[in-house]
Amino acid sequence: MSVKKKKTLRAFLVVLLVILAVIFTGVLILLTHTQIIVGAIQNLSQGTVNTKNLFEPLHEPLQAKKDNGQYIITEIKYSDDYPNSFLDITYPDETVETQRPTLIYFHGGGFFGGSKCDGDPLAEGDATALLDDICAEGFNLVNIDYALVPEYHFPTPLIQANEAFRFLMAHADEYHLDMERVVMMGSSAGAIMTSQMGSIITNPEYAALLGIEPVLSREQVAALVIDDAPLDYDSFSLGTKVLIGNYMKGSIFLNKAEISKYNNIPSVTKDYIPCVLLGSEYCVDMRELHDVLQAVGVEHILIDPLAERGIQMQHCFVASERENEIAKDAYDRMITFIQERIQ
Repeated sequence: MSVKKKKTLRAFLVVLLVILAVIFTGVLILLTHTQIIVGAIQNLSQGTVNTKNLFEPLHEPLQAKKDNGQYIITEIKYSDDYPNSFLDITYPDETVETQRPTLIYFHGGGFFGGSKCDGDPLAEGDATALLDDICAEGFNLVNIDYALVPEYHFPTPLIQANEAFRFLMAHADEYHLDMERVVMMGSSAGAIMTSQMGSIITNPEYAALLGIEPVLSREQVAALVIDDAPLDYDSFSLGTKVLIGNYMKGSIFLNKAEISKYNNIPSVTKDYIPCVLLGSEYCVDMRELHDVLQAVGVEHILIDPLAERGIQMQHCFVASERENEIAKDAYDRMITFIQERIQ
């Protein structure tokens, strides 16, 4: 090889190494500063779903009969400590004094967006219609908002959930809520919260790990519905690690202590609350939770269309129960399970 060709090859290799170094540095910056990516998603989502942290209500407070006959009270402040500390209560009809079980719902949205009004921006299906149908089954439905990134991170939404429970206990008579027959449900990010709250309520060691003293007791919560929760951090795709890592600390690189706080599956005990697991995009995580629940003898059902039918359903597929027969079957099984435990 001639001297000229060697110089050309050497120059090419130097340029290639510089390009690779720049790419590697850029990727590393993005993975250790995940809000750059999530912030871009938030900006694109503005005007479609809520991505803000507000100390005032998202909408004008309302007390009214809905077109479907249900009665709703909106934008009830449950705490002054954090933004988005508002909840809505929906009753099956205008006879709000009727004694009914209480279903508490946490919306999804990757901890960067969504609200009690709009459902989960990452889910396929109409979450608000799902909640209307659950309410019509005979539940007083409490829909809770919580703070979002980048200003607030784990475990702030769980602290807020606990504050909401405290408010509901203190105002149960005012809002005619039965807080001795509670069902807790969440989808996606809300499902993560529901699963974690199950361990906070039933495992003192896990509660202490998060620094949360639970307001609700094991005896008050009859059932959980965990709708497609990503829990096993080590098995996540890169996209899910970006969302959850950003929620945890703004980086995908979580240490063992941080993962043990986030992933409550190893903290599940025999005292865990009976639950419905709905698995689709995160069916692997739901199967892992199912295996642990089965091992410790906790009553539960796993609804996993991929395992049962060989059909991969979209994220939080039960929200499509009005249009899809597989989702409707899952919905019916879910309702049967929770109604049997609130009698």
